[in-house]
Order: sequence, then structure tokens, then C-alpha cells
Amino acid sequence: MQRILVGGVAALLLVVSGLWFWQTQSNQPNLIPAAPPPEAISDALPQAGANAPAFGPAPPEAPKASREEMRFNRYDRNRDDLISRIEMMGSRTKAFKALDRDGNNLLTFEEWAAATGERFAGADRNKDQLLTRKEFAHTRPKQAEKPGFRC
Repeated sequence: MQRILVGGVAALLLVVSGLWFWQTQSNQPNLIPAAPPPEAISDALPQAGANAPAFGPAPPEAPKASREEMRFNRYDRNRDDLISRIEMMGSRTKAFKALDRDGNNLLTFEEWAAATGERFAGADRNKDQLLTRKEFAHTRPKQAEKPGFRC
């Protein structure tokens, strides 16, 4: 019986202390500022200060890859510096075999660059290490004529 009485007194003390704490907190001023009314909220962008510079420093430039490196990287899908036959696309297997000099089914950048250098040398008719517009036009592969449309 004594345990029940002690438990009841403890519960009553907890309730009284909770009520006392609640009353003391309600009498204190609110320290959290109220939200501004919706009319005061503006959708405008923030304005820079009077002394702010017009623009910041330019971002660092990435090193420029050569045109051949960009073409090579287009085929090198997994970026292991080797082009496999699967990466070269199924329709390009004949071109891949022509470029793969050592026949290991992997195309290195050196093999790629050598083939392109030979292509450049073949197009440079006057051997001045420069391609004119006329010489450059001969480097383009011949395209098959497209059939006309039938309605």
C-alpha cells in the first residue's frame, strides 16, 4: 500500500512541476521572430553591393586536346586508352582492322595517330605540310547516293 501512495505522490509532483514550467514559459517574451507577411516576400534576385566587382576571375582553362585525341576519345568509351572492337561499333569493323596494325584487337593512340598521319600525307599533294581547301576536300570519304523518296 505504501508503494501505491509513493507512486501517486510522485505522479502528482510531476504534473504540478509540468504546469509550473508551462506557466513560467508562457510569461516570457517570444525570442523567435515571426515570419514576414507574404506581401513582403520578394521574388527579385539579390542585388550586389556598391563596391562589388562586375565579374570575378576567369575560371582556369582545361588543357585543349588535339583534334585526333578528341576523335580517339569519342571511341574509347571506358577511358582505358585502348579502343576495343566492341567500342569501335559493329559497322566499323573493317576500318578497325585496317587501323589495328599489330592485330591484337586493341587500338592504341599511336596506331590511331599513324593511320591519320598517313591519311594527311596522302591528301597533301604538294607535300608542303599544309592542306588547301581543294586538298582537304579529297580527304572526305565518298558517300553513297541516297535513294529518292517514294510517295
